[in-house]
Order: sequence, then structure tokens, then C-alpha cells
Amino acid sequence: MRVLGIESSCDETAAAIVDDGRVVRSDVVASQNEVHARYGGVVPELAARAHIQHVVPVVRAALDEAGCTLDDVDGIAATNAPGLVGALLVGLQTAKALAWVTGKPLVGVHHLEGHLSAIFLEPDPPPMPHLALIVSGGHTSIVRVEDHGHIIELGATRDDAAGEAFDKGAKLLGLGYPGGIVVDRLAQRGDPKAVAFPRPMLAPESGDDLSFSGLKTSLLHHVRAHGVPDGQALADLCASYQAAIVEALVRKTRRAARREGIAHVQVCGGVAANSALRTAMKLAGDEDGFRVHVPPPRRCTDNAAMIAGAGYFRLARGERAGLDLDANPNAPLPRRA
Repeated sequence: MRVLGIESSCDETAAAIVDDGRVVRSDVVASQNEVHARYGGVVPELAARAHIQHVVPVVRAALDEAGCTLDDVDGIAATNAPGLVGALLVGLQTAKALAWVTGKPLVGVHHLEGHLSAIFLEPDPPPMPHLALIVSGGHTSIVRVEDHGHIIELGATRDDAAGEAFDKGAKLLGLGYPGGIVVDRLAQRGDPKAVAFPRPMLAPESGDDLSFSGLKTSLLHHVRAHGVPDGQALADLCASYQAAIVEALVRKTRRAARREGIAHVQVCGGVAANSALRTAMKLAGDEDGFRVHVPPPRRCTDNAAMIAGAGYFRLARGERAGLDLDANPNAPLPRRA
């Protein structure tokens, strides 16, 4: 089954062609980093306008790269939740128009379900069930994946997500947008023990939930007391801040894996591209006896191949959405009995 996927939940306009949820024929992404960099973060209205400009050329490019036309497509999948409502609507309305014109079946895909499906585009995906750490933008969750579209949330952040902690910390340090990548790059030559940042909510009674707002506040107080450093001192500060985020994510995940008796753990979402998180999680897996699955960096950040992949499994189950399918900017993780 050949699926056209469209993703526009935030600040990337993407389209892809994927066969049978596994084989990527094309994956085209138009980034908006230059649009939002001057503001230090995503401006929703500007994001929606950029999606309007990019969506049709991106879909055409995905079809051309795959060497096919809409006639060769068996179904259409579009992100309809969660995200910026104006941004979601652009991709969703485009998908609905294409479905109406061609008569092809349509399904909506939850953005985080897309991230969970990215690993199935790789040669050796994890079996079901498995544990997953989702670290995507404003979302951080630890979930048990029973099947495609059947997800049990074990824990989530109570305030800022890990991605927000990286980007807000980078903005505080004047590192630009998107800042998480810059923090990671600087941290690679820094001392992670140079500054003693707190590791929040690691006590057993906190369960699988996480919290990063206090860590961000701790960085703010450090900068107010000492200023923003440069050179090696800046690298040390980034390394110490990153180490606190990574340790919280890894310790919570390995605790959940032990309790659930899970032998396979995947890490997905934009923060899964972070080099320190990838290294620390694989080390934890070696120590605890679980296997870690992480997509390549290009599949961690927002893309449409993961949406097409997730859409395939929904279409294969016989799911179909009507043309009244709407955007849901605050939708929880999908659950299926």
C-alpha cells in the first residue's frame, strides 16, 4: 500500500511517499528556521503563512522524487493533532482536498504516533510490546507501545518538556533558534560536572513523571548571578545543563523498563537526535539488558515519512476519516482497546 503523508504541525512543511509503512520512496521537508530565528521561537501566524506557501510545492516534490503521481497513491495520511492549529489546518485541508479530488481514503495521524512509527522505517524495528521515550518539542512522555496506535502512557512531564528546556535554555544563553542543536554542539567540548544543576523528580514516589521547569529556573538564577560566559566556560555550562536533562530522561526510562520487564526501548522525537541522550541511553541499555532503538537524526525531527508510516497502519486496519476531519491542537496520545 502506497501512502502519501503530509506533516505541518509546527514549523516544517513536509510530504513523503511510503510503501507498506516501511519503504520510504521520498521525504521532502521545507524548514522555517530562517522565518522564526529572529524571534527566538516559532511565531504561529508566520508558521501558518509559510505552510500555505510551501505545501503544494512540497507535495509535488515528494511525488516527483518517488517517481509517481496521485493515481499511484493508495491512501493519504495527514497530521491532524496536536500542534499549532493554524499550521495543522494547512496540511490537513490540503490532504482533504486531495482525497476529495482523487477519491483516495484519508486518515488523520497524531503527531506523536508518527514519531513512534519512525523507527519502523528502519531495517530492525523493535517488537511489540516495547517501551518508548517520546521527546518531541513540547511533549515528553514515557509510554508502553502495545501495538500501532495502541499506546499506554506511563508518565509525562508536569510542566516544561525536555525540548522546551533545551530551547528556552539556549534562548537564555543567547544561542539563537533552534537552540537545542547549539547546546548539544557546545556541550560536546564541555565539562558536564562544572555546574551542579538539580535533577528534578527522581525520587521513586514521583513515578514516571518528569519536570524541567525548575531546571530552567536554576539556569536563569545561575546566569543572573554569574552572567552569560563565553569560550570554555559557556561549553561547560551547556554540558552541565544538558547532563541534567539527559540524566532525568535516562533514569526515568530505565526505571520504567525494569518495572515493566521490557527488553526493547525506543527513543523518538526531535530531542532523540541529541548526541548525549543517544549515548547515555545506549549505555543504560547495555548495563540493564534492554536493547535501544533510535532512528537516525533526520527521522527524529519532524518529517512526513513517519506520518505516512503511521497512516499505513491505520489504513491497513480499515480506518477511514471523513472530510469533516478537524484539527485537534491539544489531543492526547491515541489509545486503542
